Amino acid sequence: MMVLMLKITLLSLLLVAFAVVTAQAAAQLEKAVFAGGCFWCMEPAFEKLPGVTDVVSGYTGGTGKDPNYQDYGKKGHVEAIEVNYDPSKISYAQLLDVFWRQIDPTDPGGQFVDRGPYYRSAIFYRNEEEKKIAEKSKEELAKSGKFDKPIVTEILPASTFYAAEAYHQDYYKKNPLRYKFYRSGSGRDQYLDKVWGKDRNKEDPKASATDPKKMSKEDLKKKLTPLQHKVTQEEGTEPAFNNEFWNNKKPGIYVDIVSGEPLFSSLDKYDSGTGWPSFTKPLEPGNIVEKQDRSFFMTRTEVRSKAGDSHLGHVFNDGPPPTGLRYCMNSAAMRFVAKDDLEKEGYGQYKNLFAN
Repeated sequence: MMVLMLKITLLSLLLVAFAVVTAQAAAQLEKAVFAGGCFWCMEPAFEKLPGVTDVVSGYTGGTGKDPNYQDYGKKGHVEAIEVNYDPSKISYAQLLDVFWRQIDPTDPGGQFVDRGPYYRSAIFYRNEEEKKIAEKSKEELAKSGKFDKPIVTEILPASTFYAAEAYHQDYYKKNPLRYKFYRSGSGRDQYLDKVWGKDRNKEDPKASATDPKKMSKEDLKKKLTPLQHKVTQEEGTEPAFNNEFWNNKKPGIYVDIVSGEPLFSSLDKYDSGTGWPSFTKPLEPGNIVEKQDRSFFMTRTEVRSKAGDSHLGHVFNDGPPPTGLRYCMNSAAMRFVAKDDLEKEGYGQYKNLFAN
């Protein structure tokens, strides 16, 4: 009995000691809050820094309570990230150095393709020491000669930070292909490469995890349904009048099922009477590759996606004005993104197409 009581006492002491150590470790962590436009694009560079334990996407800076993705701008908030870090491993000043290399600090109207006050850049300080460090960092950047326009990034007192919806967290990991095409189309990397060259922290755009051409055959089979695989990888054709989008009349865009690259818009879709989704022109001609197809004892023009290298269908010269073309596509090769989901899905640059 005595031995049992001793074991229980020792176990209790160990649990208490563990709780104390855990609490101390948590107490040593600090938080830094930065706004730099799209929060999806701000997470990656910070998450791989030594000493950073977590990065959360969210909303802050406004007065409205409990903002969400639909109303945060109306409540005065901006998209931001909260960086949780160990100050014994990385300093606040070092985080600021990384922050400046992710944004255009001279743009008062937003960041890159994302426009509006809710996409503006800002540093939210939590105490006077952070404020001094941030102001010094901004001053040094202005003197560096990197920019020929004033640095307009705001330095503001921190307010309540609201974590964004779960699907926004680590978006670049959960949806690597969609993220890649959003980021590439946003102009962020092109600008940062021009200003900073190789002297900046950024994810490798050639990483195999986000390159559909480097996906293995096994990965493609796991990602795609049997019909999608047959159409995109084996140049198959789905049944007419028995496919997902042949009669779809909803507004939105069609993207490659493998890579997520934008292909066609509902604004250019028409009823060709063939039983397959048909378009008069591509949404992004640069994402379309045309090849001569001599299969089945005839000559046709095959249509493939550039990045995904997916077989999409064929293009014919019997379409309506103004192009006279009929891009006859397979539904199984595409995914439809409704207009109300464009921003959420990473295709916000196409919202204005459906403004009227």
